[in-house]
Amino acid sequence: MLIRKITGAVAACTAVAALALAGASAASAAPASVTGGRAVAPTGTPPTTSGPTTASASAALAAGCWYSGSHWWCNNVSGAPVYASSGAVVGYMYSNPSWFVCRSDNGGYVGGPHPYRWEWTQADNGAWGWMKDTAIYSETDPLPVC
Repeated sequence: MLIRKITGAVAACTAVAALALAGASAASAAPASVTGGRAVAPTGTPPTTSGPTTASASAALAAGCWYSGSHWWCNNVSGAPVYASSGAVVGYMYSNPSWFVCRSDNGGYVGGPHPYRWEWTQADNGAWGWMKDTAIYSETDPLPVC
């Protein structure tokens, strides 16, 4: 019985991950804001934040990102690219969950529930950049605005 429950949970997680990846691919296939075939991340370097901000009541009820150890943590797609403001890939995020500094709703089109949202983070190679909101499973509303 326990093995059956674990197998069912793994199958459900795999299905959710496949849907998320399919949604990210479909959303990035024809973005509205593209430069040279690349998605365009928000411009500029966001300011650093000093801690958590007050989230709305609805965001608090959702399975959102959480604040711990001076960072905002979110569940994300392993291997998701991290982009420079120019749209060039500067690194990848293989960790999950990963930490983020803030969010911006002023970037290129990525689709999903927040079609222009990008999150500022540090890729696994140490390079700073933007991750598409569609590469993050957690609700990103709790993150502070950059």
